[in-house]
Amino acid sequence: MDDPWISVVIPVYHEKDNIGKLNDLLLGVLKTLDRPFEIIYVDDGSRDETFSLLKGFCSQSPCVKAISLRRNFGQTAAMSAGFDFARGEIIVAMDGDLQNDPADIPALLSKLEEGYDVVNGWRKDRKDKLLSRRIPSMIANAVIGMTTGVRLHDYGCSLKAYRAEVIKNIPLYGELHRFIPALASIYGARITEIPVRHHPRISGASKYTLSRTFRVIMDLFTVTFLKFFADRPLHIFGWSGLLLFIMGFFIDGYLAVQKIFFGASLANRPLLLMGTLLILAGLQIFSIGILAEIQIRTYYEAQGKPIYSIREIVNIER
Repeated sequence: MDDPWISVVIPVYHEKDNIGKLNDLLLGVLKTLDRPFEIIYVDDGSRDETFSLLKGFCSQSPCVKAISLRRNFGQTAAMSAGFDFARGEIIVAMDGDLQNDPADIPALLSKLEEGYDVVNGWRKDRKDKLLSRRIPSMIANAVIGMTTGVRLHDYGCSLKAYRAEVIKNIPLYGELHRFIPALASIYGARITEIPVRHHPRISGASKYTLSRTFRVIMDLFTVTFLKFFADRPLHIFGWSGLLLFIMGFFIDGYLAVQKIFFGASLANRPLLLMGTLLILAGLQIFSIGILAEIQIRTYYEAQGKPIYSIREIVNIER
């Protein structure tokens, strides 16, 4: 069988009532493309009949493949496993709950062929609950866009299309799957979005819980650091430490003048403790910056890893 041109990666968890219809819809859409394809389901530790059904799909069509994880590692890990095993030049990711519509895949591919590296789906007419899902999502999208500089309407939409050379170079962990466009921008990827359909969930239960909000916030700090300071950590730690040190120095300097020239008692002055703590904290943070700078240089130099990403080479032998 020819190597696939497109790989569709679908993480699933307790979706036995949805994957049969999803598989039929996917096969119907992908066969119209007249290009080799593969569908990779990643069962994220389901305890129902999900993987048994997936093995049945695999026996019926060699284009359908399935991976079973030993336990529930989370959506990011499941996506990462699918990306690692995908062989297509183009990789499309989507949810397995039938809320994403396979009929939108050709539009994503068409947009990708305009020269983009990542095409993000935008659930413009989202069918989730307003207060518990849509409003928090709008706030999160705005915050992520302002923080990372990559402004999209819908970071949470799993339906996305990627060029393989981009997505395979993005390490994923935590809840970073929702930040893939921001991470891709670090490599200079061209990113856009298009409206896609969104259907209400018919069967099964949503895997989203409010506990994910905290994890997403923490990962946002990680993405921001990776995007702006990964190759120069001293710029953030150094300036922060220097600012704290200067504040502490002026506070303790002011108190020293009070003591030397005016005989002021400092034993009961909390300001003395504050100034000393600021000096010590500033020195510690600055030292962390130095250590991080050394670590980053070791990371790049020991691996011979470049600090750039090449899109295309013309008339140059590698």
